[in-house]
Amino acid sequence: MTLVTTSADFQEPLRNRLVASFPDVTFTWHGTIEETEQSGDLRKAAVLITYGEDLKPHHIKKAANLKWIMVVSAGMEKMPFDVIAETDILVTNARGIHAAPMAEYTMGVILQTARQTKALIRQEQNQVWSRKLTMTELNGRTLGVLGAGAIGSEVARLAKAFGMTTLGLNRSGRPADHFDETRTFRGLDRILENADFLVSVLPHTEETAGLLTRDAYRKMKKEAVFINIGRGTVTKEEDLIDALEAGDLAHAVLDVFEQEPLPEGHRFWTMENVTVTPHMSGISPEYQPRAITIFEENLKEFLGKKKNYLNKIDVSKGY
Repeated sequence: MTLVTTSADFQEPLRNRLVASFPDVTFTWHGTIEETEQSGDLRKAAVLITYGEDLKPHHIKKAANLKWIMVVSAGMEKMPFDVIAETDILVTNARGIHAAPMAEYTMGVILQTARQTKALIRQEQNQVWSRKLTMTELNGRTLGVLGAGAIGSEVARLAKAFGMTTLGLNRSGRPADHFDETRTFRGLDRILENADFLVSVLPHTEETAGLLTRDAYRKMKKEAVFINIGRGTVTKEEDLIDALEAGDLAHAVLDVFEQEPLPEGHRFWTMENVTVTPHMSGISPEYQPRAITIFEENLKEFLGKKKNYLNKIDVSKGY
């Protein structure tokens, strides 16, 4: 059986681990889908490992022997699911591996805004001794998390250590770990109205695109902070800019955007009440080892012709 990587540049120790653990599998490593296609390996591959941003419909049609696509990321919005849905190809992803780093990032920026870190750094740089900055405690505050899955639950777990009340949103409204309360999309207003810190971990889907409208921001507390670590499409950037300028909320910490990289000259770069980070909340030295661990478990299932796959994707829905 031939297994091909199209864009996942795995560390050499991880490659060696896979080769040693699965001697009956032929591993072929490529850096790009174009290289994979030109080599002829795309036609041979029974399994493709990809970051999920390079595959196009014609690649799927050309991969005549393809049985399984492992996406070593959580984002799936660029996958050609329309074409994949016409086949019997299995799709799995690395959902859940970002929980620790993204939760730590979230709590870090929550603390930064609550304790005025940006302003304190400016004071230090300008050699200004002033104690007039208003500090906020997290204890007793309310955290709203849009997307009460693996990442959202880890954010809520850490927030509990600070004495916060946690409200979560998911599709079903079923209870989720470390949340005091969970709501469906119909209950979004309750979360908006009560959250002192609102975190979006939502993926890009038809249901989530443009979810946070101009009217949604009007329902938030004027002291609230919005943190987006999911996808930039959850809101229209102009709506968020208008809301920040109108004082509908106090601050936005943005790690994801409608267009990435964020263009030079974009308003977000210079707005005092916006913090921009370059889509790095999930970056961690443990990223690849965690993704490989999920892949190894699924490869055992695949070779054993079993069906108990981790993170199996419903290709009709795209998640």
